[in-house]
Amino acid sequence: QVQLAESGGGLVQAGDSLTLSCAASGTLSAYAMAWFRQAPGKERDFVAAINSNGGMSRYSDSVESRFTISRDDVQNTVFLQMNKLKPEDTAVYYCAAGLVFYKTVLSYSYWGQGTQVTVSS
Repeated sequence: QVQLAESGGGLVQAGDSLTLSCAASGTLSAYAMAWFRQAPGKERDFVAAINSNGGMSRYSDSVESRFTISRDDVQNTVFLQMNKLKPEDTAVYYCAAGLVFYKTVLSYSYWGQGTQVTVSS
């Protein structure tokens, strides 16, 4: 069982940077980790994922080259560095852990409660 807790969200202006953290109660080394986001009235969308050993990552087209996912298995923490933020990045951001390195919601078994990111224009 893994419990996840996101932090680092907030209100920023377009063009700013923000780093989200996801701290785990258990050991993360066996899991692929991902970030998803959900805007009001929309489905939960894939943002980024990193495989269990940190050697591979993948991103949605909308954040490629702006966001970077990383992990620190000593701290049991996953990060999402977000640069050049846009108003359309506004959403609740969720951290997730799973045994499959993929980009669908169903690939991940454990989820955090989410952290709000709001980007003003």
